[in-house]
Amino acid sequence: MELYLKVRLARSEGMSQRDLARHFNISRDSVRKMLAFSSPPGYRRTKEIKRPKLDGFTEIIDGWLEEDRKLPRKQRHTAKRIHERLRTEHEFTGGYTIIKDYVRQRERRTREMFVPLAHPPGHAQADFGEALVVIGGVEQKAHFFVLDLPHSDAYFVRAYPAATAEAWMDGHVHAFAFFGGVPLSVLYDNDRCLVSKIQPDGTRVRATLFSGLLSHYLFRDRYGRPGKGNDKGNVEGMVGYVRRNHMVPIPHFPDWESFNTYLEEQCRARQTDTLRGHTETIGARVQRDLAEMRPLPAAPFEACAQASGRVSSQSLVRYGTNDYSVPVAYGHQDVWVRAYVDQVVIGCRGDVIARHPRCYAREDMVFDPIHYLPLIERKINALDQAAPLAGWDLPKEFDTLRRLMEARMLKIGRREYVQVLRLLETFGMDELHAAVKQALKMGAVGFDAVKHLVLCQVEKRPPRLDLDVYPYLPRARVETTSAASYMSLMSEAAK
Repeated sequence: MELYLKVRLARSEGMSQRDLARHFNISRDSVRKMLAFSSPPGYRRTKEIKRPKLDGFTEIIDGWLEEDRKLPRKQRHTAKRIHERLRTEHEFTGGYTIIKDYVRQRERRTREMFVPLAHPPGHAQADFGEALVVIGGVEQKAHFFVLDLPHSDAYFVRAYPAATAEAWMDGHVHAFAFFGGVPLSVLYDNDRCLVSKIQPDGTRVRATLFSGLLSHYLFRDRYGRPGKGNDKGNVEGMVGYVRRNHMVPIPHFPDWESFNTYLEEQCRARQTDTLRGHTETIGARVQRDLAEMRPLPAAPFEACAQASGRVSSQSLVRYGTNDYSVPVAYGHQDVWVRAYVDQVVIGCRGDVIARHPRCYAREDMVFDPIHYLPLIERKINALDQAAPLAGWDLPKEFDTLRRLMEARMLKIGRREYVQVLRLLETFGMDELHAAVKQALKMGAVGFDAVKHLVLCQVEKRPPRLDLDVYPYLPRARVETTSAASYMSLMSEAAK
């Protein structure tokens, strides 16, 4: 720039271009350029770069790179691999550098451009992310639902064992309750839990459960292009933010509920932040979102998948890939199933007949031992081999009661022990356990005695055991005093 200034000043004072070139020891072409531009224009290419060794091979390279668009990103051609294939398959004699430069320039020309988007208040974006967590001492993958309000940058997150359709619906229900309103629209990707099919004209065929959610809350669903996460870039970025800030280091919680309570607290705490480029806090800006959102309906949506089934000969009902037990009295009957994120409810006609914790394993059996006790009472020889009873963690007093009953009554004692267990159909484990301990202490080893004791506990009255009614209870014989015997003793004492 200093030389530019001197040359241009000398020319303005009348020095010719020939004299300028001689005085500053530069060429006349340089003088003309300095006079034409007030500052150095830099190098300007006027002709296309000639690559004689690459001529005839660019069409081959373009074809390979176009085919790569249909393949996974990690299995696409690199410049090095293109150079190797050209040499071995097409007798290419050029170097690696011209291939690398051509591929780089081609990618730069075909790189996608984006339009800056405005986000009016009242609209949302939703997605799922994944992260490792430790729940109940077991390391596992958490699938966390994120609903983001792009206008205010407020968000809600909730974690689940799996990203099922029920988890999608449950996430919406909790997110709407968290914000206290329903967004005007929510932008999604084309997850199969939401979209069962994309028509040739681009319209989506919604999944049945998702259609029910839309009908309940009355918001508009919008979708990005398949495979284009940047169409909902705000929530994509929020998924990464949640993973980096709330799940590093790996979270340790006793159960999913406590983990989700922690996540909800973090969502509330962030609303006090003021982000770069804004003068208001997130909490202040979210008020504009809430002003545009719809009010919540009178009752929340029941976020569960519904199915029908038939009870098998082993008193099992299949949902997904897992089998859940029901009472044996409902064998071979038609039932309905409602699957929530945390439990599976099974009913017959208008009655709920079984509830189980939701199992996310595959090809597993979930038993409730109480369901099989009536059948085991009739088939008492199956007591020790019954799979539903395997691993049933009963208090140690129950094992003591069984040994005493079998020792006194043999096979009848085993059947009475099962009858004692069947009291769990009516009473709680704590009540029955207390009655069993009291029966052992009193030596009243029998079903009728245990039943009497547990009823007395429930009704809060003292127990009164009649030995004539309970023939298997231990007997105590008390002799009555004879007056004649007493008088003979007195006469002997007088002597």
